Amino acid sequence: MTGLLLTTPRAWVRRALRTGAPSPLAGRTVLVTGASSGIGEATAHAAAARDATVVLVARRADALAGVVRAIEASGGRAFAYPCDLTDGPAVDRLVSTVQAEHGGVDYLVNNAGRSIRRSVALSYERAHDVERTMAINYFAPVRLMLGLLPHMVEQRFGHVVNVLTWGVQVKAPKFSAYIASKTALDVWSRIAGRELYGDGVTFTNLRMPLVRTAMSAPTDAYAKAPALTPEQAAARVVRALEERPVTAGTAAGAVAEVLNLVAPRASDWLQWRISRRFPDSRAASRHAERDRLTG
Repeated sequence: MTGLLLTTPRAWVRRALRTGAPSPLAGRTVLVTGASSGIGEATAHAAAARDATVVLVARRADALAGVVRAIEASGGRAFAYPCDLTDGPAVDRLVSTVQAEHGGVDYLVNNAGRSIRRSVALSYERAHDVERTMAINYFAPVRLMLGLLPHMVEQRFGHVVNVLTWGVQVKAPKFSAYIASKTALDVWSRIAGRELYGDGVTFTNLRMPLVRTAMSAPTDAYAKAPALTPEQAAARVVRALEERPVTAGTAAGAVAEVLNLVAPRASDWLQWRISRRFPDSRAASRHAERDRLTG
């Protein structure tokens, strides 16, 4: 029976929604990282609207408190846990506290992260770009999952949604540090999903297109590019929580992935040409020049 449920979550959810049944999130506990703004904040509101108890994690305590107040004002249940996810011992304390106060979590949304758009040519003296993106985009969610997964395995139910980027398929230039960190999380979770499949614990790698948030704002090339709103992105996250696909992404990402496989050099040439049309942002260039002068 467990195997059947694991292989048909989308069909089950759609039948339930057609018959007016509550969301699979109703009565469950959903932990969302990076919940103080952007996609994480919108996801917290959307999950709470489906009668989930939402556990909010981010560094900014004041901003988290504001999100909790807004959710409670709408009749939802939310709890704030300020935490720097790049601080390993702090993550361990967070896991212990959440388990003690909520008995663990049923769903986890690994949304917190940072993006760096900078060409390799401007990164020769910036190894710390790779280190800090790996710290929050990969090491932090893996440590959090290692803390929360035992409870999911014990109760034989749990689902993790990783908010990634379609760049893991495209391999877009100027995002070497960022996309590498997201790809590492993508692969780790695919392997964990295979190992824990029989325990009722599943994973979704959500390869998100561009979203208009504070994180994307410094990139000049994105100013006029098509982008989702945080609310539109949150709708995709909630759908991934409810339907539990292995991966979810975009048609463009899928096409780019196929092109990378069947014509890798042609894909390299195409991406090189596109990259030349969109140079490094002024912010990226200024930071690299400052490091060169002061190094």
